[in-house]
Amino acid sequence: MASPHSPRLVLASASPRRLDLLNQIGVTPDLVMASNVDEAPRSGETPRALAERLAREKAAALAPAHPDALVLAADTVVAVGRRILPKAEDDAEVRACLRLLSGRSHRVYTGVAVAAPGERHASRLVETRLRFKRLDAFEIDAYVASREGLGKAGGYGIQGRAGAFVTSLQGSYPAVVGLPLYETLNLLRGLGYQGA
Repeated sequence: MASPHSPRLVLASASPRRLDLLNQIGVTPDLVMASNVDEAPRSGETPRALAERLAREKAAALAPAHPDALVLAADTVVAVGRRILPKAEDDAEVRACLRLLSGRSHRVYTGVAVAAPGERHASRLVETRLRFKRLDAFEIDAYVASREGLGKAGGYGIQGRAGAFVTSLQGSYPAVVGLPLYETLNLLRGLGYQGA
């Protein structure tokens, strides 16, 4: 919760993981509200550019309705090279993502953006490199059956069973979960937030 001298904080996300991560560092938004923007990549858009753009657009979409608040938004994109993996909507997409990631390195780009009173904006992009072990058919079947990958970028959630697939990680673990905590807190404090 914001202090009396701190602007209100709006989390522009429906992700329970992002809310949990903020709570982990003592930041409690005054309001949680999903930001409705088209998440489809533009023609030729790189994974890095997509994560940055969507985070900024999500913050900007809610800012006019909350002119005296800090609006925090984030977006996570999983990529193999320039190929952007989907936010898996069904078992077939989870399976396809896992097959692609099996035994390979990939990158997770998490954009975080804050829209502040006075039309101020700040954003950061965090890149994390991961490698998955080679997955056998049983492991893929079991993960698909767990339903953990549904609704998640790249068809997996590192904070669950898929954590056992990761053989190396360079970068920010919380960014892979959905919100880079160090960068997020620095952005908020730089714009006047005193709630943590």
